[in-house]
Amino acid sequence: MKKILMLIMVLAIGVAFYEQSKPEKNVYLMVMALIVFMYGMMRLSAKTPSKNQNKGENDVE
Repeated sequence: MKKILMLIMVLAIGVAFYEQSKPEKNVYLMVMALIVFMYGMMRLSAKTPSKNQNKGENDVE
């Protein structure tokens, strides 16, 4: 799942960069590529554990 998500994100950014280099830019395509990339980043970062996961409530001072 992680590899598929990374591939989709790379393709979305590739499409956005390709579209940006054209003389007539399709804004809707670029926005959709950015949304797909941001959604993929959100899904990947949701699996990253927090730094403070092991600390108890009494340790915060």
